[in-house]
Amino acid sequence: MTQQNSDKKKAGENTPSKSQKSGALFGKGTMVAIVGIVVILIVFLVVMLTPSGNSASVPIQPCAEKVIGYANENLVQPGTSVTFKSVTENRGMYEIHGIYQSQDVTIYTTKDCTMLFTNGINMSDSVGTASQKPTPTPTPVKTARPSVDLYVMAFCPYGTQAESAMKPVVDLLGSKADIQVRYITTVSGSTVDSVQSLHGSSEAQEDLRQICIQEKYPLKFWDYLDTFNARCYPVSQNLTSLNACWRNTSASLGFDTSAIETCATGSDGLGMLKADETAANQNGATASPTLLINGVKYSGARTPEAYKQAICNSFDTAPAECGTTLTSTQTAASAGGCG
Repeated sequence: MTQQNSDKKKAGENTPSKSQKSGALFGKGTMVAIVGIVVILIVFLVVMLTPSGNSASVPIQPCAEKVIGYANENLVQPGTSVTFKSVTENRGMYEIHGIYQSQDVTIYTTKDCTMLFTNGINMSDSVGTASQKPTPTPTPVKTARPSVDLYVMAFCPYGTQAESAMKPVVDLLGSKADIQVRYITTVSGSTVDSVQSLHGSSEAQEDLRQICIQEKYPLKFWDYLDTFNARCYPVSQNLTSLNACWRNTSASLGFDTSAIETCATGSDGLGMLKADETAANQNGATASPTLLINGVKYSGARTPEAYKQAICNSFDTAPAECGTTLTSTQTAASAGGCG
């Protein structure tokens, strides 16, 4: 079978992985416990030995963004990422809260944003309370026909990368499993203007168009996504170019553009988007992309082969197509998320 692979390999075979370079601090219980002890010593030294006024404080939000970016590049296991939640000032440091593999994590940094610490130990707790156990890998739920829901935002770069990784899997297993894209938005009324999407109103409109295309043209939906993400997403900031691009893409696939617009601006599209919002809230899908297979959240690599294996592991009896090997290459930026 022809494999689809537009990713370019970023490193040679002998290049160490993130986990080899950093010790994969998140998700490793023993390492985190050791780091927690070291944090106390380092923080003491930083506070006691650094002369006051030597370093200027970095504003809290830019520092938090820098820390999350650094963590995703250097501290997490390959194919995973930390999603930012909030940041506060605590005991003369910045305390950054995030989500990693469905678990809350905390990262600390000095206010000049130069020194980063993962975890800490409250000395009023017992050692057993302070230590952390590794997060277990969720057990797959097996069914005769797996239900696969990929939650995205149309203009999230990580979401479009996940869609590109999923397309070869749809081509391979689409007749054996129910693989569907769902959209993360907030629908507060009965008009298009009432839809809130992270990247603005133009993204909300494209979310609606895509959900209508998926409903009306399910057999060509992934072809639309493939072309849209390659040609239209890069011009998404230019509304004139964006409108021309999605129309041309629809026409090239034989879609009725007027019918798509009617659906996307009317009650049909809003109703489907509202249903996706409800499902996202029920399943805790707050970041793009979030993948659920038979209701179990997936946290592995975002490659066609990794997606295929996870879905194949969720069959009661895996079909013969599961014996086909897809590409395991992913882009360098495919470990992040929008949310």
